[in-house]
Amino acid sequence: MATKNHDIANIKLAKEGKDRIEWAERNMPVTRLIRERFAKEKPLKGMNIAACLHVTSETANLMRTLKAGGANTALCASNPLSTQDDVAASLVKDFGIAIYAINGEDNKTYYKHLNQALDIKPHITMDDGADMVSTIHGERSDLLEHIIAGTEETTTGVIRLQAMEKDDALKFAVIAVNDSKTKHFFDNRYGTGQSTIDGIIRATNHLIAGSTFVVVGYGWCGRGLAMRAAGMGAQVIVTEVDSVKGIEAAMDGFRVMPMAQAAKVGDIFATVTGNFHVIRTEHFKVMKEGAIVCNSGHFNVELDLEGLAKASSKKRQVRAFVDEYTLKGSKKKIHILGDGRLINLAAAEGHPAMVMDMSFANQALAAEFVVKNHKKLERKVYVVPEKIDNHIATLKLKSMGVKIDKLTKDQVHYLASWNMGT
Repeated sequence: MATKNHDIANIKLAKEGKDRIEWAERNMPVTRLIRERFAKEKPLKGMNIAACLHVTSETANLMRTLKAGGANTALCASNPLSTQDDVAASLVKDFGIAIYAINGEDNKTYYKHLNQALDIKPHITMDDGADMVSTIHGERSDLLEHIIAGTEETTTGVIRLQAMEKDDALKFAVIAVNDSKTKHFFDNRYGTGQSTIDGIIRATNHLIAGSTFVVVGYGWCGRGLAMRAAGMGAQVIVTEVDSVKGIEAAMDGFRVMPMAQAAKVGDIFATVTGNFHVIRTEHFKVMKEGAIVCNSGHFNVELDLEGLAKASSKKRQVRAFVDEYTLKGSKKKIHILGDGRLINLAAAEGHPAMVMDMSFANQALAAEFVVKNHKKLERKVYVVPEKIDNHIATLKLKSMGVKIDKLTKDQVHYLASWNMGT
């Protein structure tokens, strides 16, 4: 079953990887149910799917599902530090899936791998951050004639794609899986919330209780992170640029203030904005001695690491995933986790499988939707159809043993009427 199409760290790690994939599958019942149906119906037969996603045990079960549906697949890593090398090995050896990913790969290798995945001439793309779509629209525009549509996993990618649509630059339809309710309500809030804390603790062994924890951005990821940090006893501060989100954070019980003020009092900082340089040199300079700074948004550009390096006289690694910067003109030290990349994947294992189950169910069903409906789709960013979203929620509840009520006929009629009054 092994494939020769791969560039991975070590094929001998496959045994450990298969164990990890099977463990994740235990907590991915919705994806498993979809895979069982796909294996019978083959809705993706004849489709080439190139995916640029985090190469983890949960993603492995998505790739298995796509292959079961009849697709020819290739996977590269969307983040150099997120790849689980043993999982990559197992996908190649045990499941015959083309993988191009090595943990810690440099930027040149990252784009080499991305292009190798694209060499299958995909009909469908699956992205986490829109790097694959950007590459296709740039130096690989020859592939556009084959592509029927794509999917996008994360908020940052959706924002980039919407900007492309606005500028009339987007050349094919993309399904914003991130905007599905069963994705961002759960993956971003509960997944990011828990896994970010997990990454910080694994990297530093720092006590969260009693610490002043600054959450930069109060989107769904920020909400989840603030909730988890507060639950562990931290004093949580939120920084925001959106007035409505600022009000929400304040009414949720958190202190809200500008970064210039928060930088002076925080012990731990975590960015979850998807934006550029939200913690800058002027903020690093006023931080406390020993401040811990990390990112869990998307790219490491959320932190101005070049500015920090210029403002520092010394840099050294003091623990795995912890770089210590000593600021010029003082002995003050700032600690950056995971080179500013996603700390929940750099130092931990990313989102729990129970959460990714819904995210990847969305990916699989979005691919099926694209195959059936691509001729009707324009060059726009679409949300996952509500029918699919609700179906995933129903399957998840069933797998959890949770039952809910159904509307009576009278209730359905009442809600649909305008003349029944009160």
